[in-house]
Amino acid sequence: MPRLRAWFSRLIGLFRKNRRDAEMSEEMQQHVDLLIERNIAAGMTPDEARHTALREFGRVEQIKEIAREQRVWCWADEFLQDLRFGLRMLRRNPGFFAVAILCLTIGIGTNAAVFSWIEGILFHPYSAVAHEERLYVLAGTSGASGFNQLSYPDCVDLQKNSTLIESFIVDQLIATTLSIGDRAERAIGGLVMPNYFEVLGVRPFLGRGFTPEEGVGKNAHPVAVISYGTWKNRYQRDRDIIGKTQFLNGVRHTIVGVTPENFRGTFVGVSFQFWVPLSMQDTFDPTGYKLEDRGARAFESFVFLKPGVTARQAEEELSAIARRLEAEFPETNRGHGLELLPLWRSPFNVAAEMLPTLQIAAAVVFFVLLIACANVGTLLLVRSLLRRHEMTTRLALGASRERLLQQLLTEGLILSIMATLGGIIVAYWCRNALVLAFPAQAPGIIVNLPGQIDWRVLLASAGVCVLATMVFALAPALQVSKVNLADAINSGASGVVGGRGRSRLRSAFVLIQMSLSFVLIVGAGLLMQSLRQIQRAPAGFSTEDVLLSGVDLLSAGYKPDRAMAFQDQLLERVRPLPGVESATFARVIPFGLRDFSSAPIAVEGYQPGPDERPTADYNQVGPDYFAIMGIAMLRGREFSRDDDARRRLVAIVDETMAARYWPGKDPVGGRFQLKDQWLEVIGVAKRAHYRTKLETTKPFFYMPLRQNFAVQGGLLIRTHETPVAMTAALAEAVHALDPNLAPVAAITMQEHVDRGTYTQRLAVTLLALFGGMALFLAAIGLYAVMSYAVSQSTREFGLRMALGANAADLLRMVMSRGLLLTAGGLLFGAIAALILTGLMGNLLYKVSPRDPIAFGLALIVMITVALIACFLPARRATRIDPVRVLRT
Repeated sequence: MPRLRAWFSRLIGLFRKNRRDAEMSEEMQQHVDLLIERNIAAGMTPDEARHTALREFGRVEQIKEIAREQRVWCWADEFLQDLRFGLRMLRRNPGFFAVAILCLTIGIGTNAAVFSWIEGILFHPYSAVAHEERLYVLAGTSGASGFNQLSYPDCVDLQKNSTLIESFIVDQLIATTLSIGDRAERAIGGLVMPNYFEVLGVRPFLGRGFTPEEGVGKNAHPVAVISYGTWKNRYQRDRDIIGKTQFLNGVRHTIVGVTPENFRGTFVGVSFQFWVPLSMQDTFDPTGYKLEDRGARAFESFVFLKPGVTARQAEEELSAIARRLEAEFPETNRGHGLELLPLWRSPFNVAAEMLPTLQIAAAVVFFVLLIACANVGTLLLVRSLLRRHEMTTRLALGASRERLLQQLLTEGLILSIMATLGGIIVAYWCRNALVLAFPAQAPGIIVNLPGQIDWRVLLASAGVCVLATMVFALAPALQVSKVNLADAINSGASGVVGGRGRSRLRSAFVLIQMSLSFVLIVGAGLLMQSLRQIQRAPAGFSTEDVLLSGVDLLSAGYKPDRAMAFQDQLLERVRPLPGVESATFARVIPFGLRDFSSAPIAVEGYQPGPDERPTADYNQVGPDYFAIMGIAMLRGREFSRDDDARRRLVAIVDETMAARYWPGKDPVGGRFQLKDQWLEVIGVAKRAHYRTKLETTKPFFYMPLRQNFAVQGGLLIRTHETPVAMTAALAEAVHALDPNLAPVAAITMQEHVDRGTYTQRLAVTLLALFGGMALFLAAIGLYAVMSYAVSQSTREFGLRMALGANAADLLRMVMSRGLLLTAGGLLFGAIAALILTGLMGNLLYKVSPRDPIAFGLALIVMITVALIACFLPARRATRIDPVRVLRT
């Protein structure tokens, strides 16, 4: 208790310092007055009595200092003094502090922005979800084929048998048509379990979530919960929305709830606009009912761990359950395991795709921060020359070197705090900047890649603030604290902050800036070349003279027979159009949002290994698909119009599937089983890329669309016409068949494929942007050093001109000094780049980490910037008046 009272008393003392000082002075004066009166009473004169009283009482000021040390925290009091002095210095030198704060704001702001992206996209993407730290992704594994989704029956069995999992969530991304009155628009939504909102802790803004009864029964519960954005934009904030209906995929759904504004679903990268119960799956999935199919791995799954349970414990239990299911259902579960993944590793949304990009961004902005700190350190060193008289006077009057160091560090902290506040504002403005760089998507897709400014980002920014202060302010402060006072006074204080040591430190800061900037420019060049290689890499199909479009027949209520007739009639109208060479339909377009079907297969004559479960992806395509897409047929024939439901089931396999299941044989004529049906191979197609150009090879086959018809599909047209012209012609053809339908706006296949390289293009954009900032900061630092060197060498330049040197000589001399610094920075930068770019090997595509073109371009850019930064001070040196300089 005495210590607590003393602590509290010192705390209060900081806020009542003046009042307590006055009380203490008054009390001491009373003691002195009593002594004076006593001495006068003893017969002394007033002056003699006063001097004697003061000698008896002791040194008043020293006693006051001792009392102050007992009453307040000295370090806090000194800090407040330094803080007030630093703010006065800021007001006296607004230009210098503005440049320093701008540089630090760039460094700290870029770090805060990237922190917010990492927080909002990877670590805490679902800000509205309660106890998000216990939420994990449940992914299936199958040998070396990577992660896959789970089947609904498996999820139900896992939930029944698990004791460490608090709750399961199952959802599926769907795209459909949302009809409101006479308007029909594309929308992205989710098929979810009835407990979805309850488990996530998301309370609807209006209405309710789903009830347990709405999760059972095939297509028995046409109810929907809409997002806050849908309620605001499409229903104009209608407070009476609950109970009203909307058409989804042509089926009337009753709106039962509206989600809160900050909840956008559980798919990182895309905002859900509505949710329907999982029982409605067959309404939205044209590939068939999957809630009773254990082999249909089509659902993304999440689990909430019970409090105190680790992910490792839960994964071990779930894996044990998966092994029991494998033994019980060998036909569908053989070779399939489970793994718990944190949200930032989810393979089912853009989180995993964004991870490498955000890792690059985090490393780059740290370099930018170091460059900014080195830049401000250089500016502080230059500015310290203007304060040499102040520093010498402080030391001469008795200030300790530690006190001087504390004052300079406090001034640096003021800069950092102001820059951090500005940086957080910048981060807040840039929190949705990644969406701006996202390529245009199909109508109805709302891209959602938000940054999140929460206490973790603020704490990290505060840590960066302290780190920045130590980096840029400590070295100049230490240099000042090492001043030799006697030499400084004897030399008129010119040696306080000048000298060779200071020059070396300034040069070191410039070398750091130039080196790191060179590394960033090289990295940007490497990623740019990698992106170019990805764009140039063949997709395995033609991207020229091919347009994509489509008509949403499922939402219009078309049944399969009617939809097939409509497609045939539309193709008959499209093929004769001017400029059209051929046209066809396909259920899935490569590189699209919709995924291919995947199913176990049994190949005739092929004996799988003990743990092997042959599986292949497939697509349903119409006649002329391979000709339109430019996919070569290696053997056999392409599908024809005669390959319909009345003929035997046939398939075309790609060369990867042929090599795996018919090694050394001709697959044409062979058979394999799919869902209890035997398909005969009639051709082998050259392998193409199906999802991305960087995907691993997997077996793939094609089926005739007319033998396994799907109402939803895309229209492919080979033509030389522009997308705008073809969209108008398609609209006329579609309206002639059904006035209530409209085609999707046509786009080129190249534009469609380019959307798949978003993360690579984003990485290049961010690295180029941050590299440009780093280059700008390095140029400022080099300019500051050269400008100071010119100002300090004015007399030397005047003397040289008086002795016959011309402007070209001075220009050459100054430029050579700056370029010498640049050359040193480039040398160290090249060494660092050779080491660090080796870590980028897994991020580069067909580009060497030591690519000479990237290094050469970076060298040209750096030299150009250095020439500009050095030329301006050098030009000023040539304009010196030697007569005026030598007279001073």
